[in-house]
Amino acid sequence: MNSVKYKPTYILIAINVLVYIYTSVVGGNFLSTSDSMVFTYGQVNAFVFQGAYWQLFTSMFIHATIAHIVGNMLFLLIFGLRGEEMFSLPEYLGIYFIGGLAGNVLSLALGPSLISVGASGAIFSLFSACVIYARRSVRQSILGALVYGFFLLFISAGPGVNDFAHIGGLVFGLLIGYLIGTSRKPSEQYSVKYSHSTGPF
Repeated sequence: MNSVKYKPTYILIAINVLVYIYTSVVGGNFLSTSDSMVFTYGQVNAFVFQGAYWQLFTSMFIHATIAHIVGNMLFLLIFGLRGEEMFSLPEYLGIYFIGGLAGNVLSLALGPSLISVGASGAIFSLFSACVIYARRSVRQSILGALVYGFFLLFISAGPGVNDFAHIGGLVFGLLIGYLIGTSRKPSEQYSVKYSHSTGPF
């Protein structure tokens, strides 16, 4: 699979950074996002249940602190560029956004009192889709992909982390990456470009 013509990874990173700058200016604090911005654009499950459904989407672009966005954008750069080599643009965007929404919906269902922000659910979806596609597309065992995925899930867990969003994104990415890798003909498989071979796959 050839790389997509327009780099969606760079565009997504730019959007996330611009949103962080916006919330910092409006909230008056560059190091962390104000409560007012989180309550408006983050995922406040109590508000979502009252009709603020847009937060399931907008929360993917809101980050709590500058360290939070730097870490997420680093992983998006790594896994996003890899995903561009494997998937078409519609596949890439579907994996990212639907995976992110899947994680947010799972956190809504299992953590009704949660307040969460960040792109990590979508990034987990990209990561897991890449690792399982890389294995399945050449008809290798998917066990290694599952180990990589759940290992990253384990090391990312901790206080203040929305594990439900991570799990939702991870599971969706594994499913869609497996389906794409299984259905695509060998002649349609991506050509490995080692210049972007970063990460455990």
